Amino acid sequence: MHAPATTPEETIERFSSLLAEGDLDALVALYEPEAAFVPQPGTVVTGLPAIRESLRPFLAMLPRMSGRVERVLLAGDTALVANRWELTGNGPDGEPVELAGVSADVLRRRADGTWGIAVDDPWGGAA
Repeated sequence: MHAPATTPEETIERFSSLLAEGDLDALVALYEPEAAFVPQPGTVVTGLPAIRESLRPFLAMLPRMSGRVERVLLAGDTALVANRWELTGNGPDGEPVELAGVSADVLRRRADGTWGIAVDDPWGGAA
């Protein structure tokens, strides 16, 4: 069991850990109910059921993700986080996959002091 993520940075770091652990339920719990996620440039899904389905292919890759939070801008209970990340895994054909980018994420502080992901764009706005 993980300690609660009480900063935007910890929430982003938690995402990487949970992805490596393959814990889909815990990953989805990081998102706000009406969150938006960009699984690939040009595609946006909203809501927890759609985010869950969009995360499944990433988990199937048995990924390892590393990252470095580049910047956090706080405005009250809202944070914009830029995170430089790299992901390695295996594609459906078993071939190695390497992805990288700089994410643009918006998080909101929850009533319990943790942070929920409201907007998750791992591609940083790329079209």
